[in-house]
Amino acid sequence: MSNGQMWAVLGSGFVGALAYTFSDSFWFSAVEGEVYAMSSFFTAVVFWAILKWEAVADQKHSSRWILLIAFLMGLSIGVHLLNLLAIPAISFVYYFKKYKATTKGVISTAFISIFILAVVMYVIIPWIVKLAGNFELFFVNTIGLPFNSGTIVYFAIIIGAIVWGLIYTRNHNRSVLNMVILCFAFILIGYSSFFMLIIRANANTPINENDPDDAIGLLSYLNREQYGDWPIVYGQYYNAPAVEYKDGSPIYIKDAAKGKYIITDDRKQSIPVYDPRFCTIFPRMWSNQKQSHIAAYKEWGKITGTPIEVTGNDGSSQTLYKPTFAENLRFFFSYQVGHMYLRYFMWNFAGRQNDVEGYGSADNGNWISGISALDNWRLGDQDNLPSSMQSAAKNKFYMLPLLLGLLGFMFHMNRNNKDTAIVALLFIMTGLAIVLYLNQTPDQPRERDYAYAGSFYAFAIWIGIGVFAIFDFLKKFKLNQTVVAVAITFVCLLLVPGIMAKEGWDDHDRSGKFACRDYAVDYLMSCEPNAILFTNGDNDTFPLWYAQEVEGIRQDVRVVNFILSSGDWYIHQLARKTYESDPINFTLTPDQYNKGVNEYIGYYDAKIKDTVEVKDLIHFIASDDPNSKITYQDNKPMAFYPTKHLKLTVDKEKVLKNGIVPQRFADRIVKEVRWDIKSNYLYKNDLMLLDFLASNDWKRPIYFASPSTVSNVFNVGKYCQMEGWVYKFMPVQPGNDNEGMGAVDTHESYDILMNKCKWGNLSNPKVTVDPESMRNSQIPRNNFMRLAQALVIENKKDSAIKVLDRCLEIFPNNKIPFDIYMSPIPEIYYRAGAVAKGNKMVEILAKVYEDNLNYYFSLPAKFSDNYDNEKQQNLSVLHRLAVVSKQFNQTQLSKKIEDYVNQKIKLMK
Repeated sequence: MSNGQMWAVLGSGFVGALAYTFSDSFWFSAVEGEVYAMSSFFTAVVFWAILKWEAVADQKHSSRWILLIAFLMGLSIGVHLLNLLAIPAISFVYYFKKYKATTKGVISTAFISIFILAVVMYVIIPWIVKLAGNFELFFVNTIGLPFNSGTIVYFAIIIGAIVWGLIYTRNHNRSVLNMVILCFAFILIGYSSFFMLIIRANANTPINENDPDDAIGLLSYLNREQYGDWPIVYGQYYNAPAVEYKDGSPIYIKDAAKGKYIITDDRKQSIPVYDPRFCTIFPRMWSNQKQSHIAAYKEWGKITGTPIEVTGNDGSSQTLYKPTFAENLRFFFSYQVGHMYLRYFMWNFAGRQNDVEGYGSADNGNWISGISALDNWRLGDQDNLPSSMQSAAKNKFYMLPLLLGLLGFMFHMNRNNKDTAIVALLFIMTGLAIVLYLNQTPDQPRERDYAYAGSFYAFAIWIGIGVFAIFDFLKKFKLNQTVVAVAITFVCLLLVPGIMAKEGWDDHDRSGKFACRDYAVDYLMSCEPNAILFTNGDNDTFPLWYAQEVEGIRQDVRVVNFILSSGDWYIHQLARKTYESDPINFTLTPDQYNKGVNEYIGYYDAKIKDTVEVKDLIHFIASDDPNSKITYQDNKPMAFYPTKHLKLTVDKEKVLKNGIVPQRFADRIVKEVRWDIKSNYLYKNDLMLLDFLASNDWKRPIYFASPSTVSNVFNVGKYCQMEGWVYKFMPVQPGNDNEGMGAVDTHESYDILMNKCKWGNLSNPKVTVDPESMRNSQIPRNNFMRLAQALVIENKKDSAIKVLDRCLEIFPNNKIPFDIYMSPIPEIYYRAGAVAKGNKMVEILAKVYEDNLNYYFSLPAKFSDNYDNEKQQNLSVLHRLAVVSKQFNQTQLSKKIEDYVNQKIKLMK
């Protein structure tokens, strides 16, 4: 190798590596607390390791690299299974090095590699643990030995079998079988990192999701049972009727009193069997979980369907339209391949429109290039976007990374088609193969590009090779090769990773941004000592756990994730003391919350006329009396609730003594709180909430991040007073409720929002506000407005003005763009007497919506028509601004806006 070639090789690697470093999906994963950056690391290391093996394959101890790969594969299982998809590429490196390539050999290697992948994914990973569970059940339940005895015996047998196998193969000179056993052993050594979960679970740590404290619990955890299953090769369409139900696997739990595992849920008749007329090979449109899924299937697949007559169990018939296989494939290519993979691929190597989740519309989540003619033809004008559509994540790469990668691919194919096939396998297996396996439904809750980071890593290899392709082309001009190599590297560095870094830096930079941490602390600091705070999902729970677990902030507050409390393990954890937070008391026993018990409770109208005390209802559900049970089709007695009309009787002295209600509200305390359950069934988390309300007996203060979270079962929003960031449940008559969302405690809220909160440094000009921070900022911004409205009602107008001023200072328009939710602010200013400030807000908001409308109407019809809903909404807000300003005698300002609205309405006609 000449010096010029050496510098060209090093430059190629440098450019390719930095291109991946600054690719959108990997960069996002690297700065988020996620597993995908670590998964990319394992993919890179195992691929590097097989290339190191290839270089020394003829040496005596080269097999140590294979063992390293096996160990790393085992370790990676503890991070994410994506790394296993490198196995086919690794297999072909081995084949091409050891054997002369033939058609038969290539086909055989492909089948063997898939077989190895399947063995690891579907045999080693689940069955190692499943067999441990079977041994455990046999030794404990059948033989009567102590807990964990079967697991110990099982692993002793595995270790003994491995040792015996290694000795046998060594003595009989069976080197290949010896290597297979060693690889299996090293995979298990890496895989054993999962023992950490069992150790943590048995230590009963405060955060212990799913509580996998034994082999049986670990299997459920690894199988991700809470996420359900989906068809891949053969299965149902979304409108397939179930013709019968078959039994599922029983669920076991540990019963310490009996010294054995008991079946807590026999899963009788739990797995649907679908009408085969509505089933197909390669089913892509299978989910009937949400109406939004079905609607999206019809839209993306352009479904007309084939009519099929279906007869129900009651003899009635109806016509259902089964999608055709062509429509099934249309959805696959347009949504799963196009929208959920190729769009992400182009984000990374062509450019990105913005970081707002995209659902197929022209305004959000698309790829762009920065080449106006191309972008504007596809999406409408992307050069003159209104301020509301501007985004720091608008990254224009001018398709340079894509072009350099395609050049590298073609050069690679021309020079070494075997090596090209290996990289292509890595590219496909970590990209399109995942698309096939995941079989994603529409309406995903977030963008899923991080799942394909391995595929983008493979393409970055071709970007690097593209640099060498240019060097190789210029060699013919007899220039100084070293100078050419350095020059090409420098130019490619500027034009590819350089542009990617420049364009992506602001939207990936997390320095100085503390919104997640600060907002979590604000939630906790809004609660009184020893409070219970109900949150809803992951995003409004995990940051609070971080603040408590890592920084030790307000460990007396018990954060209760309402969604997670549908799991038995979580309810059991709530009943234990955590740090400074006392246990939560329940009336139902732990056994009555076990998995498979009381998963849902149906409503049966017992014609009870009076409102029932919630405590009596809980005692009825907890009772063993046969009269408190109802028998369904499977002859299994189940609890039910006989009325939806509930009440909580209020002990005035107790709520005042325990600080549930401040003394200033003593004259507004009600005798009882009444509400109706809205739904016809109670899930386990609903039951938990009612049980807690009955058992708490006004001892601990109760808060909700949002009362609407529990409105189906506890519809008492009017009794939830806003205190800063949270809503406190208090049995007092609503005071300044003017939105149907309960009252605002102006005393507490003013003190919290104006004096005690931190705001994440989002107003700092150097900090970019990402969509998640933007969404979370809408909550306190709305709380500021509600507080100001309440202060105006209480005739504290000076304070109301200060509150609004503070809100606009913390959330300025240039950082948190004003939207429809800000439209009440001008009226509040007017009512508080700050007419000039109200006018200024009207002008700012009017400018935002006029800019939007000017953009919508400037587009060609094929794009403009897609914004009809936005046009109507923007015109409605402008009309409202005109009405409000006119109401407060700002006639000139009102007329100006109204004239503009009328002008645009004429254009719509």
